[in-house]
Amino acid sequence: MTDTTGSSPETTPETSPEPAEDRKHTTLRESVVLISIALVMYYLMLTFVARPYLIPSESMEPTLHGCHGCVGDRIMVDKVTYRFSSPQPGDVVVFQGPPSWNVGYKSIRSDNAAVRWVQNALSFIGFVPPDENDLVKRVIAVGGQTVQCRNDTGLTVDGKPLHEPYLNPANLMVDPKVYPCLGNEFGPVTVPDGRLWVMGDNRTHSADSRARCDTVAVQPDLGRRVLCTGDDADAGTVPVANVIGKTRFIAWPPSRWGLVRATDPQQGP
Repeated sequence: MTDTTGSSPETTPETSPEPAEDRKHTTLRESVVLISIALVMYYLMLTFVARPYLIPSESMEPTLHGCHGCVGDRIMVDKVTYRFSSPQPGDVVVFQGPPSWNVGYKSIRSDNAAVRWVQNALSFIGFVPPDENDLVKRVIAVGGQTVQCRNDTGLTVDGKPLHEPYLNPANLMVDPKVYPCLGNEFGPVTVPDGRLWVMGDNRTHSADSRARCDTVAVQPDLGRRVLCTGDDADAGTVPVANVIGKTRFIAWPPSRWGLVRATDPQQGP
């Protein structure tokens, strides 16, 4: 008889399933890696691309904040644009106050180390103001331009009157057509190269370039003082190098979502 008995097929051992505990550890490791990558990318974005800021004052109403006395708009600041270009008149910029602007500035952080750490972390994502004299203002004039204000001519740059539709008499509590300087007369000041003359839109409530360049001795009639007539133009201007970025839009609250437009006051209506 023919032997029909052949060799049995080769068998492979079954793969044992991965223990549940190992699967949990693998998932945990993957989650940690993904979260770490996301945090690093977010940090890089905030450092080099864009960063939210909480506006702590009313100096830019109504462009920021929305109503008189309101605070708390979160703005998104573009940190890339000025790597390839320079601030222009009308840009709303966030900048670090120069030393002469920091007189009297006090830290807004808690003395408690743990609370201070939380405040710094929340500041980085725009929920708490930064613990530095970071300010937001509108660029009025750039290096080489001469700015001044007289009650009979209004605010001018290189002798030309400005068009400023962002000024709101309701916020200012005075009509700019009646009191065009919205405070003391000042100038003329020629802005040094590489520096900016900046002012707030809520001009009667803004400590801006006008308030930082007064080198004139106090006169008895404060109401008729002409400010910023000294030779030290650096005192009232901001170095371009101090500019952190350009304000692009309001990110919070949702009712205020929208672009922050750069309106060049040196261009007529």
